[in-house]
Amino acid sequence: MADDAIQNGNNHADIPEIELIIKASTIDGRRKGACLFCQEYFMDLYLLAELKTICLKVTTVDMQKPPPDFRTNFEATPPPILIDNGLAVLENEKIERHIMKNVPGGHNLFVQDKEVATLIENLYSKLKLLLLKKDEVSTNNLMSHLRKINAHLERNHQRFLTGDTMCCFDCELMPRLQHIRVAGKYFLDFNIPVEMAALWRYMYHMYQLDAFTQSCPADQDIINHYKLQQVGGMKMKKHEELETPTFTTSIPVGVSVED
Repeated sequence: MADDAIQNGNNHADIPEIELIIKASTIDGRRKGACLFCQEYFMDLYLLAELKTICLKVTTVDMQKPPPDFRTNFEATPPPILIDNGLAVLENEKIERHIMKNVPGGHNLFVQDKEVATLIENLYSKLKLLLLKKDEVSTNNLMSHLRKINAHLERNHQRFLTGDTMCCFDCELMPRLQHIRVAGKYFLDFNIPVEMAALWRYMYHMYQLDAFTQSCPADQDIINHYKLQQVGGMKMKKHEELETPTFTTSIPVGVSVED
């Protein structure tokens, strides 16, 4: 298990420490893995640590070789796992609810916006279907969904999904966009069109934020995540295991980053 404390510059005893246990890389077993929910809650909590409402400790666990104390405490439960003052919160929906209701400042992240909730719903399932089917229908379905998100951003002239400050929906959407970008390109040469300028601007703004860059898995880990899901599991080549981790955070030349 590897620990990483997010320093927020304030060590006062009245600031609670929240620990988030996340899946480690399936390549080296130490760095951040490519679990979408792990990154989503990492981003939520990182934003709160930046606001100095909590101290955040992030621990990675190699699920291929979980340490004995992890198995003792959590049995077969996979991360993400949130620990707050000795209380372990184990399921995704319960973790969300706990951050919203029990973690200081958390309620500010969870805005109510049915339109945005519907807009980003099922985006990830379209990527998974495309990687499985590899056909034109699946490609068009994913592209159509991305167009709707682009149109929303274009129409509202806001930096993020619901305004000029980040919320839970951004922490949910951006990791999925990163998987679409990295895995889509690697397996299918799928690219988010340059014409979706509002979406690219959105991604640009997210790439500037520590909450995203500190929680983002390496490209290699995203790719390996899907290789392991292929029928029979694609075995990683030795040179891939030794590669220096890379992080795709550029945007296409010609896309204006001005709102």
